[in-house]
Amino acid sequence: MDGQLSLSPNNMSLDRELTTKVFHPLRRAQFWDKDYRLPILAYHSVSPAPQKDEGKAATAATDPFTFRQQMRQLITDGYNPTDIPQVVEWLRDGKHPPEKTVIITFDDGLRDFYTNAFPVLQEHSLHATVFLATDYIGVSRHSLNKNECLTWSEIREMSKSGIRFGSHGVSHGDLAHLPQVEVMRELGVSKAEIERQSGSSVQAFSYPHDFPAKDAASAKSFRDLLVKAGYTCCVTRELGRVRASDDLYRLKRIPINSRDTPALFTAKLEGGYDWRAWQQSFLKKLRPRKTKKQNSPQ
Repeated sequence: MDGQLSLSPNNMSLDRELTTKVFHPLRRAQFWDKDYRLPILAYHSVSPAPQKDEGKAATAATDPFTFRQQMRQLITDGYNPTDIPQVVEWLRDGKHPPEKTVIITFDDGLRDFYTNAFPVLQEHSLHATVFLATDYIGVSRHSLNKNECLTWSEIREMSKSGIRFGSHGVSHGDLAHLPQVEVMRELGVSKAEIERQSGSSVQAFSYPHDFPAKDAASAKSFRDLLVKAGYTCCVTRELGRVRASDDLYRLKRIPINSRDTPALFTAKLEGGYDWRAWQQSFLKKLRPRKTKKQNSPQ
């Protein structure tokens, strides 16, 4: 799944036990992070089928029953799912979002969002943002990685009901290996097309692959392109919750799927999963840097 390291079933069980039995109690005891941090939840498919994300071992699917449970749990626990623009306004002013604020996001714009997630969100009047890769959205049905995607008519219907849409690029390609002129096309064309088709402004971008965190120059260059294209924020696959001081164009998220028990879901919301962010950051530093194409206009 996006943002997660590949885990075997045994490691997933250990991951859950460490999160719920060790790090979540430590977080509740305020061993770190006394100020509230904002959880941005990252979903992909909401379907009963176990779907793989680009061949990785971690599933990218949340079954409809589990998803409904999770939304009910948010409400029961007093969470307030909030639109991204409101949170951006708080963060831009350096303010901590109110406690129990949460953002719900969905990558890829899959059809099962419309059939399985949208009715639940509508039932509970919950806000969410869906990120679209526009090459795979059309008047007729297209597929991304063998998963059916939304159509523009479904997007217009949901937009009128309060669902927000952001960009996931045009091609869902790895932007780190594209020249700047192509990156700008991915940003600008997708944004313009979603706005034209949905009738609503697009402010948020979701980076479709691993964010180039190790390459400071590339990260800054990409940030500049986002600003130039008119975006106010960017969510990534980096694990973690968001602090008021974080860069709006490099917001971390928490991956959610069917393996999240109620206890693990609560732990992720409350910071018990932060240790995985530290682990991810440490392991990425150990990986050799990939050779990249020259990232300049051609």
